[in-house]
Amino acid sequence: MFGSPTNPVNAYKTVGIETAVQGASPHQLIILLFEGAKQAIIIAQAHLRNGEVGEKGLAISKAIDIILNGLRVSLNTEDGGELAKNLYALYDYMGRRLLHANLHNDPAALDEVLGLLTEIQGAWIEIRDEVEGTAANKATGTAA
Repeated sequence: MFGSPTNPVNAYKTVGIETAVQGASPHQLIILLFEGAKQAIIIAQAHLRNGEVGEKGLAISKAIDIILNGLRVSLNTEDGGELAKNLYALYDYMGRRLLHANLHNDPAALDEVLGLLTEIQGAWIEIRDEVEGTAANKATGTAA
């Protein structure tokens, strides 16, 4: 009757995510996209185990959206060379595997994409200091 019907935990998460996004570098934003896609797949896995088909589909759709409209769209395939082109193809493959997982209730496909995302995110995390150090040096005009 009084107060918001919104779950306080969800509200806290939303504020936390918004704060993280507002203060994030472009590199950190990519890491957040990986985290969001992974979380959506983990949620989809739980819904699949519980036989919650609608919720599973929504979670998989969210993961596909993050991968194709977040990670894939962020690539510069003209200036990024072979690496960007390979990542573009890999993100496309992940989208197809997630669609397959949704249509066929295939937990192995969810596991596969989760593993790929984890591996690529790990590489992004490993190069974080180098990328952010280079960006900071450019901003201040100092050499690396």
